[in-house]
Parts: sequence; structure tokens; C-alpha cells
Amino acid sequence: MLENIINNSTQLLENIKELHPSDISKSLIKIYKDNSDEFYTTLPLIPKDILGEVLLELPENIRDKAYSSLSIEKLVDAVEAVETDDATDIIQDIEDIDKAKSISILSNLEKEDQEDIAWLKRYDEEEAGAFMQTELFSAKLNEPIKDAIHRLKTAKENNELENIHQVFLIDENQTLITSISLEDLIIVDFNITFQELLDNNPSHQKSFHIKADDHIDEVIKLFEQYDLSVVAVTGYQNRLIGRITSDDIIDEIEKNATEQMYQLAGVDEHSQYDDDIITTTKHRGTWLFINLFTAIAASLTIGLFDEILTQYIALAILMPIVASMGGNAGTQTLAVMVRQLALGTIDLENSKEAIKKEVSVALINGFTFAVIMGSIASIWFNTNLLGIVIALSMIINILIAGLFGTLIPLILKKFEIDPAIGSTVILTTITDIVGFFSFLGLASLIL
Repeated sequence: MLENIINNSTQLLENIKELHPSDISKSLIKIYKDNSDEFYTTLPLIPKDILGEVLLELPENIRDKAYSSLSIEKLVDAVEAVETDDATDIIQDIEDIDKAKSISILSNLEKEDQEDIAWLKRYDEEEAGAFMQTELFSAKLNEPIKDAIHRLKTAKENNELENIHQVFLIDENQTLITSISLEDLIIVDFNITFQELLDNNPSHQKSFHIKADDHIDEVIKLFEQYDLSVVAVTGYQNRLIGRITSDDIIDEIEKNATEQMYQLAGVDEHSQYDDDIITTTKHRGTWLFINLFTAIAASLTIGLFDEILTQYIALAILMPIVASMGGNAGTQTLAVMVRQLALGTIDLENSKEAIKKEVSVALINGFTFAVIMGSIASIWFNTNLLGIVIALSMIINILIAGLFGTLIPLILKKFEIDPAIGSTVILTTITDIVGFFSFLGLASLIL
């Protein structure tokens, strides 16, 4: 059924109530690629209560075109139907492509929504406050539990709250005291107050919360370490101002992982869905241009030993093996280090153990594959000295690969440069040059 819907806007609209916004967005992507005109005529027909969620699921380049094509009225409906964090994202996206249009949309929203969006826009994109939503369920300590449950029921019936997992307890000054999961709440006596509940259950006094200006990476670590579904966000004097839910954290984890993968490969993550061949070619060509010069540097190194190469053709046959093994060993180390730095499991202060481990692994692998390849080369070309040359070169290059695969991301991190950016190019240059120089240099001395 889904495959038919993806390629057919008529069937998509007929079955739209049965589909998740994510599935609808995938269908729209297919429709856009097959027939962009059909996409533009289908988009305004998406029900207003899910239009905002659908728009946020679209890739950036298609989403921007959707914002440009939709009327202010439709976009106002879309913003009003989503939670404040998503509403802020939509407004900021539109602001980047059409500031006048974003102002018009804002002016048509209710005053409370305008104030919430203006408030959330103050936070930097890396701060926890940029990911929080102001919709939450809170209660005063002296409130009877049954009254709070009634308020929650009414709010749910009016579609004012979604994804409620906890009740946040606050005092008269809006200061966060603790939180209680609804799972725990449904088994207590509804006639008592929250204060009485806390007095009878000291374990409920413990609760996680974050500051609005905390870095989002710290928030991600908190969610991962304690398997949280939601966490309270506090501002000045620990006052409760919002919450962050796990769906936003999952999106951010996926985004970070995707960015790292693309950066390590020298690909611009923003062009992953770009249909413009010229734009995509330019983005990738930049890194290929850099790689061209690193390849020339490696070729110049080979050129220093042209005489020995003309005497021993076997060197030209074996030479790529040394560079390839060093490059692959370095890439393995590099991938591990970049990921550990991103996760925060290592940093500049405690990196010595990581360096020792990776160098030790490189040394063991270097000796292992040196024996294997040295034996193969000796038998292949019937020259023991050639086997010794490639064995020694392989040990040197894999050791250097392990060392620099560890050091390069640490050095970039020290200078506040994303370790994923450029690490592969630098490492490949080093392993190629060291591999060729050690192999051909040793060959000149020994052969």
C-alpha cells in the first residue's frame, strides 16, 4: 500500500489519515522528484493539523521550496498545530529564506505563541533552550493529586498537551522541586496532595533537570546515560521554563552522526538531498581539489626514488600495498577517536591512555602483517631482502598511521576545530608519504 501511495498524490490524499507525518513526507519527496508541479499542488491539501510535522520531516532543500510556495495562512495553521520548539524551527527556517514572510506569519499568531517563539529564538542553536518546548504539565506542592489529574485530562481533551510523561512539581515561585512519572502517579491515593506524596516517598525527591544554557551535547549524554524520555529545563534561580523530550534528542544524535560521517568522507551534509548536479559537484569537488594536491605530494615523494624503481619493477607492484595498509589502519583509528571525542568518552586531559592503546594496536598489527607480507613478497619475487624491505616499511607506516590517527583529531579539537573535518585528508597524506618514503628509502639502502 505504501509503495503505491508514495508515487501517487491522489492515493496519498485518500489515505492520509492513516499515515504518519514521516511517511507522508517520504511520499512527498517521491512526488517532488517525479513531478514537482504535482508536489506543489498536493502540499496545500495536507490537513493543517499535521502540515507542520510533515514540513519538518522534509529534507532542507525541499522544505525551503515548500515554505516559499505555501501561503501565509497555511503556514500560520502549520505553526499553530505544532509544539513551541517545532514552531520556532519553522519560523527560523522561513526567516532565513524570506524575512518578510516570517514576520507576517508571526503577526497572525496568538500573542502567547508570539511571545514563546520570540523567547526560544534567543537561545543559541547549541544551547539546550533551543531544543525545549514550553508545553508541560506542572503542579504546586499543595495541590491535591486528583485536581491535577483532572487538569491533565482537560488539557489532553483540548489537544493542549502531547507526549506527557511526568508531572513537574514547583513551589509558589515556579522553582522546580522534583518530578514524578505518571506511571508512579497512577498507583497513589488521588486524595492526598503532592507534598504528602513526597513526605511518604523520599525517593521521589530525586529528579534530573538541566539549565537552559547547557550545551546540547551535555544534554545528549544525560539522556543516553540515564535512558531518559524527558527532562525539565530550568532558568534563573532554578525556575521551571520548559522541557526537552527524547524525540528531539534522537533527531540531534542522528544529525550529529550523519554530519560526522559526511565530514570524514569530505561530503557536505547539506547537499545529501540536493537535486542540483552543479551544486553537488562543486561541494564534492572542493575536497577532491585538496586531495589532488596531497596526491601530487605523494607522487613527488615517489619521484625522489625513480632510479631504484627503474631497477626493481617489483617495488612498483608492492608499493600500493604499503600505502593502502597504512591508510586503512589510520582510518580505523581515526574513526574510533572522532566518535569517542564526539561522545565525550575521551578528551584532551585523559587522552594518554587512548594514544597508548591505539599505538600498541598499530604496533601489533604492524608486526603481524609485516611477517605475512614479507613472507609473501620473498616467495613471490624470490628475494628475501625485498621481503625484509616491505616488512620494515609496513611496521613503520602502520605505526605512524595509528599514532597520527590518534593525534590529528586531538590536535584539531585543541584548536576548537571539528575533528571530523579534514582529518581524513591529513591522515591519508601522511600515510601515503611515509609509506612511499619508508618503502623506497629502505629499498635504496638495502637492495
